Amino acid sequence: MTTGLTHDGITEGLRGLGLKQGDTVLLHSSLASLGHVAGGAETVVDAFLSVLGAEGTLAVPTFGALGIITDVVKRRADAVRSVHPKASVAALGHHAEMLCHDHWKAELAHGPETPYTRIAELDGYVCLLGVDQDRNTTLHTVEELARLPYLKTTNPVTFATPEGDVTKSWPFFPGPHRDFIGLDRLLAEKGALTTGRVGNAAVRLMSVRRLLEVAGQAAREDPAFALCDNPSCMDCLKQRAAIRRHRFAQEAFSLSVASSLAGRYAEEIAAACQLAGIGAVELDALNGRPVSMLGMQTVERAVALLREEGIELSGLRLPCVPKDLARVIELADRLQIDRLLLPLSVNAPVHAGACEDAELAVSFYNAFVDCDTASTIMQAVHDRGLPAGLTFSPAAFARAGEKPFLTSYRRKLRHHIDQLEIEDATFDGTPQVLARGNGEIKELMSVLRCRRFAGWFVLGAGNRAVGSLEDAVGRLETLLNEI
Repeated sequence: MTTGLTHDGITEGLRGLGLKQGDTVLLHSSLASLGHVAGGAETVVDAFLSVLGAEGTLAVPTFGALGIITDVVKRRADAVRSVHPKASVAALGHHAEMLCHDHWKAELAHGPETPYTRIAELDGYVCLLGVDQDRNTTLHTVEELARLPYLKTTNPVTFATPEGDVTKSWPFFPGPHRDFIGLDRLLAEKGALTTGRVGNAAVRLMSVRRLLEVAGQAAREDPAFALCDNPSCMDCLKQRAAIRRHRFAQEAFSLSVASSLAGRYAEEIAAACQLAGIGAVELDALNGRPVSMLGMQTVERAVALLREEGIELSGLRLPCVPKDLARVIELADRLQIDRLLLPLSVNAPVHAGACEDAELAVSFYNAFVDCDTASTIMQAVHDRGLPAGLTFSPAAFARAGEKPFLTSYRRKLRHHIDQLEIEDATFDGTPQVLARGNGEIKELMSVLRCRRFAGWFVLGAGNRAVGSLEDAVGRLETLLNEI
């Protein structure tokens, strides 16, 4: 007759992993993974307490249905339970009161002054008994201490405390899927993970202090350290977008994207921008046509949808100046877009005057002129006292046979720039991946950042010829990190 795994068999396995008298352990577990255990979950809990002894402490997370072993611990008469509606634990043993004291008062659910960091202060351990890193709540501590950009604030919760009912929310709270399973290799390589087996169960034992050091360093080096690379995982795609938004928000410039690079229809444009971590669109085309060709109601509906999705409009861009510029100015006014982008021409002073009369900002982009001509025209605009900016297109200057940074920018044009078009091309006009053409885009980005340029960086429509919005944003991010 098979008796199954016994108390002594469990204690032998735990001691073999390195647990000893006086240790503090946070246990995540699966009874089923052990195989048949004589006496069930009670035997498992008793075995842990035998190994840890009178000076040791056993804790378990209790914020959900986390298994029968957890239930046994929290139901014992001498168990201490931390008060917390989102991250509670129960503990048995010498440090139980200390671990659980005033958990609800901590700013972060899993951060300082919580059981999770107090275990580290006691040089305690996390034990994963028959479960993997996806069950390791202490990894939330790593995320919260690093204040990773994808973490959110919880909705307020009202709950009972020893001091009465309290309503509270917690910032930097963990959310959906992450690839914690993939952290085994990192922890093992850094000597922060001991593995073994108890019964049928694979067991992972980690010093909490060392876990926080190793995983914390990884989080500081790469905020996406715990995210998966599955292109079909929407949770991780959205969390990566949040990291990018935070990254771009540290810059003095504001980032936008040509709507035609983001997509064809408003819904598609909004979704693409959200996943790319971009919060603004330069409206140049919709439904496969320049905005100036579309009916007023069509454009209004699209703009309303973009704004509902949290997308800002950085400007309205025209491919050419129509005979009836007043109609476009009226469109911008109805759309509540306060900035117009027009091609630079000898008529720029007239166009700038019309925009000023309508209290509409205007920026002229170089499309068919060299830097000397552009400088002359912009000076004529400003000589008339008309406010106007220059959208500097490195790709267009390269197509004009100029070196955009060494020649075009260093002329008087640098004094007029309020927007940098982020796209690249060779001298023969062939669109290129950013910083792989003759646009000197990296040099221009660098010099503008040096002066804390507070205008717009806009990923232009020309990037469509060499990749997707995701490709362009990724390349931009790489260049920013290299500068």
